[in-house]
Amino acid sequence: MGKHEPAFAPRLLPAPEAAHYLGISETTLRGLGLPRRMLGGKRLYDRITLDEYASGLPVEGEVDDDEVSKCDKIFGT
Repeated sequence: MGKHEPAFAPRLLPAPEAAHYLGISETTLRGLGLPRRMLGGKRLYDRITLDEYASGLPVEGEVDDDEVSKCDKIFGT
């Protein structure tokens, strides 16, 4: 860890860090349509929203393909 790197995950993340946090590409992240927060001229992803999205994803073997996942209900996808 570098001298100026925080020992915790920041609450607001730019797209490259948000994508890395979820383990997906920036293109995939942007395609999810997740809301971003505005801070000055920056558009940042809220880590809480990212966690909610990830928690709402179906767990392999637990959700039928025909069932709408919690994530789909939350984000209307």
